[in-house]
Amino acid sequence: MTDEVNIHTHGRTGHISLNRPKALHSLTLDMCHAMSKTLTGWAGDDAVEAIILDHAEGRGFCAGGDINLLRNSALNDGGESGRAFFHDEYQLNHQMMTYDKPIVAFMDGITMGGGVGIALPCKYRVATEHTRFAMPETGIGLFPDVGGGWHLSRLGGRLGQFLALTGARLDGAECVWAGIATHYLPSEKLAEAKARITEHPDRIAGILSELSVTPPAARIEGNAELIKKHFASDRYEDILARLEADDSDWAAKELATLRTKSPQTCKVALRQLSESEKLDSFADNMVMEYRIASRVLTRPDFAEGVRAVIVDKTNDPKWDPATPEGVSEELIDSIFAPLPADEEWKPL
Repeated sequence: MTDEVNIHTHGRTGHISLNRPKALHSLTLDMCHAMSKTLTGWAGDDAVEAIILDHAEGRGFCAGGDINLLRNSALNDGGESGRAFFHDEYQLNHQMMTYDKPIVAFMDGITMGGGVGIALPCKYRVATEHTRFAMPETGIGLFPDVGGGWHLSRLGGRLGQFLALTGARLDGAECVWAGIATHYLPSEKLAEAKARITEHPDRIAGILSELSVTPPAARIEGNAELIKKHFASDRYEDILARLEADDSDWAAKELATLRTKSPQTCKVALRQLSESEKLDSFADNMVMEYRIASRVLTRPDFAEGVRAVIVDKTNDPKWDPATPEGVSEELIDSIFAPLPADEEWKPL
């Protein structure tokens, strides 16, 4: 086990607490393995009725996956260790998605990328005034993985496509409005919520309802119609053209945001969400996402995006291909193509 995750049982409740505060609790492979092993054990333990998932301290719930490991893998081992990370992280996502016992995620802070992957499978998802939810992968040349295709494509109103392309950050109130979170609690009520759930794991829904407050107005609701209209197409060039033809400040701002994103990732994300919407099982979605991950990891945009945004912090990525028109259908097809049978992703 690893000290990057604190694992306890209190009475009939299991408790998993992410503990990498300096990295905003971003997931390492060891953390994924520790969580998977724990959940497997609790699945067969009748004494554990429910699970609390939270973070130890600081402003992150979970800011993502181990980006440095992935970049080093892309640059140094042909993507081998990166693919191993994705494979096992996705097994954890699927394990949580299909888990028989209720899990309560307290998204009290930054919930991005890998953090979304472990929060959204939970039956109960608690947002607070500290919640900052995003799938910002288009900015680093990756793609909205960890089940993002499944979760985002099912939000309705083209909101998932908007979030996947722009990397927009939602606050806690917006998460509740969008259906991403199930409850909104003030952060000072979280300790009481956890204590009461620990005492009565059979009463989670009632406890969270009793402690919930009405969230502030969701800002994004005011733009819902614009999002539905301008992000309606699964063709990236169409979305850009719609925004260009609109002379509003909102359209100009979203267009400027998209101009900074990896054209390859934007096209991948639109295809990913379109395909995922047609799938019947989360496992099928993860097979698709692993195919994508195993390929975009070693494409030029990922190492370059991480360099520009995270390593050098210059925010000047040189994307390759540089334009949406330069990203061919053939390239996208190759990213989505099946892997050799012995390399395909499989659930735990």
